[in-house]
Amino acid sequence: MTDLNLDIVRSTWAKVLPIADQVAELFYGRLFEIAPEVEPLFAGSNMAEQKSKLLTALNLAVQNAHNTGVLVPLLEDLGRRHMEYGVKDEHYDAVGAALIWTLEKGLGAEFTEEACASWTAVYGLVSETMKRAANEAVSNAA
Repeated sequence: MTDLNLDIVRSTWAKVLPIADQVAELFYGRLFEIAPEVEPLFAGSNMAEQKSKLLTALNLAVQNAHNTGVLVPLLEDLGRRHMEYGVKDEHYDAVGAALIWTLEKGLGAEFTEEACASWTAVYGLVSETMKRAANEAVSNAA
């Protein structure tokens, strides 16, 4: 991930923040459409609260993407918690696809190929770190 990637992610995120509620709504709608098997994982959730948590997590990732010393422990903890909720490795691909689709819809023409590549790189770091931590937790428990 380059400094340019990080700059692009930060600048596009700044454009998402004013429409954050719509973005969260779009994201979960798309996620449940492309991966209906994940919807039961949210059965006991307050979706308004869940949407807020999504935006907070994305904001943390964006704000700390340049500082892996801060970001990685946060993501590892998040990955372990998501494993406890029943999230599986394959769910991360659907989340990534829903995120990219949502950003494209929310930002329109401002979501350029460079923005897509930059967000894909950041999400790759996020998802791989979370999966690794979850898988280590499972291995350590065995």
